Amino acid sequence: MTVRHSLLAILDRGECYGSQLRAEYLKRTGVAVNVGQVYTTLERLERDGLVEHRGTDDDGRVLWGATVAGSAEAREWLGAASIAERRDEVALRIALALTLPGADVAGIVAAQRAAVRAALDAGEADDDTLDAVTRAVVAAARRTRLEAELRFLDEVERLAGEATPFDLSDDRPRRGRPVRSAG
Repeated sequence: MTVRHSLLAILDRGECYGSQLRAEYLKRTGVAVNVGQVYTTLERLERDGLVEHRGTDDDGRVLWGATVAGSAEAREWLGAASIAERRDEVALRIALALTLPGADVAGIVAAQRAAVRAALDAGEADDDTLDAVTRAVVAAARRTRLEAELRFLDEVERLAGEATPFDLSDDRPRRGRPVRSAG
């Protein structure tokens, strides 16, 4: 989930100032976002014509609102399906380790499995910022992903026996950064 689209979807409901938008995001997702990121994101959304200044509130805070284009993009994003990207840090780290001679793949998998089990055993922190249904949805997603990660690690152990580590290739790409002269 992108912060950009999440903030835009919240602004589609009505005008907010930056800190209010941050609080709404936390209340709705259970995830804290840095207030600086909120303001940077608002500036980019404004640059892209998706939000605009809507004056100030009684305390002089700048109010932001979604433009027509911003509302359309927020609604399109909410209705779209999303698939996890290929840049899964755990999978990439293990895939890399499988190719590196001497890497302790079994140790990496064991450490990851222990961390996942600990997270499952810890359960969910009681988060009073979320309503009961939102909290249950977030908890179910987390638990399901952690359980899936354990199954993934089982699969990695099975596949690891088929992996053949290798050293650096003798093939050199034709391009590269040239040496800069000291003069």
